[in-house]
Amino acid sequence: MVKKFLKDKVAIMCVLIITFVIILGIFAKQIAPNDPYIQNIGHRYAGSSIQYPLGTDALGRCILSRLIYGIRTTLFIAFLTMIGTIFVGSLVGIISGFFGGIIDEILMRFCDIMMSFPSQVMILAIVGILGVGINNVVFAYIIVKWTWYARMIRGFVLEHRHKNYMYYSQVIKSKRSYIIFKHIIPNILSEIAVLATLDMGWVILNISTLSFLGLGVQAPTPEWGLMLSDAKNVISTRPEQMIAPAVLIFVVVATFNLLGDCFRDLLDIKGESLDVKS
Repeated sequence: MVKKFLKDKVAIMCVLIITFVIILGIFAKQIAPNDPYIQNIGHRYAGSSIQYPLGTDALGRCILSRLIYGIRTTLFIAFLTMIGTIFVGSLVGIISGFFGGIIDEILMRFCDIMMSFPSQVMILAIVGILGVGINNVVFAYIIVKWTWYARMIRGFVLEHRHKNYMYYSQVIKSKRSYIIFKHIIPNILSEIAVLATLDMGWVILNISTLSFLGLGVQAPTPEWGLMLSDAKNVISTRPEQMIAPAVLIFVVVATFNLLGDCFRDLLDIKGESLDVKS
């Protein structure tokens, strides 16, 4: 599998881009040319220069520095959100698929009810009730999206549940916990990884969108969606203000989508079952 991955130039390129962006975020303090919070009205809307490589915004803050620091906000919060969603969805999906019966019926019917509502509308409603802030955005996303992951992971569990090694484990009376942790989870990790990679782009877009609408990350915290929101106020006079954050969002989201497709092909997972739906 490693040799096959190394032959896939698109996958390698995607991994390198994502790794590069993550490194920029981790070492933002050392790499960013300026403090992203310092305001200098005298240099507002300054053009590209050695001091400000991508210019400055309406408050004279370095755009490049805010983009780099924004990685910590946008990308790292997306990772945290995905981890929480995968954890809850995996827990419910494994319990439902492995034990079956009335437990499966109750959990899946609840998932059906939750999934009957448009996810974006539900997230907006939850954030509207709880109040603005990135913590509420993360909570709302997990509450809404875990049901979809639970159904998908339940399907993976059912697929492995009827294989010979599972029957053998049951015949020799292995403990259920042993079967789950030694057989079920290791065999569905690849499918879960593909799901998470394919959905990361949607999570990033969701966080940026809510920040753009004023419901997510609040000023003056650097965040790509919030930077777009600030830039829209001067789109007619300073359209270049929107270019940098928009391009960065597009590149990162597209990279995660391409990487997810590469992993899906690499692991020979059926594409129809892994199409991410919002």
